[in-house]
Amino acid sequence: MLEQIVERLREEGYKPKLGDLLLDLEDKEKETAIHHHSEKLAVTFGLISTKPGMTIRIVKNLRVCEDCHTVIKLISKVYAREILMRDRTRFHLFKDGNCTCGDYW
Repeated sequence: MLEQIVERLREEGYKPKLGDLLLDLEDKEKETAIHHHSEKLAVTFGLISTKPGMTIRIVKNLRVCEDCHTVIKLISKVYAREILMRDRTRFHLFKDGNCTCGDYW
């Protein structure tokens, strides 16, 4: 399912932001690693385990990276879902491709 989501997001213009990864890997390996961040896995699980239209809620103890923030905004638009996420510093409410933090977090 994660691969299907990534492919659909690419059709919407998504390009992974690999600069956030500090790992010494080739770009293809970095892309694989960044697609398996916990919040992306949590959103994917939420999409497959809840009914369409239900809000997905995520709590994490670390700050969300820029790539994950971008991906979750796109998912909220493409899959027509509200996604509420609490990270280390604030609440983010993703809806219709936007976030309440105004991309300042």
